[in-house]
Amino acid sequence: MISAKTDTSSAGKLKRAALELFGKHGIHGVTVREIATAAGQKNSASIGYHFGSKEALIKELIVDGASLIDERRNQLLDAMDAKGGPKSIREIVEVMIYPSIGLSDSGEPDVYTRFLLAVVFDDRATFMSALEDRWNSGYQRCLTHLRKLMPNMPEEIKGQRFIFIEAYIQSVLAMREVRLLGEDHKISMWMKEDTMRHFIQTIVAILDMPYSEMTD
Repeated sequence: MISAKTDTSSAGKLKRAALELFGKHGIHGVTVREIATAAGQKNSASIGYHFGSKEALIKELIVDGASLIDERRNQLLDAMDAKGGPKSIREIVEVMIYPSIGLSDSGEPDVYTRFLLAVVFDDRATFMSALEDRWNSGYQRCLTHLRKLMPNMPEEIKGQRFIFIEAYIQSVLAMREVRLLGEDHKISMWMKEDTMRHFIQTIVAILDMPYSEMTD
């Protein structure tokens, strides 16, 4: 796995502070002054100096996390494809989950998913603009594999289930981040591998459950 190096520069501290504040209060509920203060910067103009604007900072934060997750996913998928491709839905779900965890190698808790949800809820246009159809290729490859591994199901139903699990994954990982920010990591259930395996098992169940047409 790739490790995300912790940036201890002024810009790195501003990014970490912004991620946490945006995750807690939404991108419209946080000022540049509050970010600078949380990062230990005396001058609120530091956001403009390092990033140009608050919106530019938000887009850079989106790309920082999305590009790392995408690179991790594509590496795992490339390794699978080199061995003949995935054989089970679970293999693909693991690729969807694990690259989003542990984005910092400093021991600091994850905060990216909660930040991302805040951006999507507050300003989806900014989110889509930052991605530029460029940093989501690994996720799209996962969906392509899942379609092949779910043959006995209408395409419309597959699409619905993909929407269900995307919301489920983001919500649970965001909740995990909140819990780990307020708990001792060593004793939290969210640090246990069994917890993540159970989480993955529930996603597999959603995707793999037989579909039957509903009648009135």
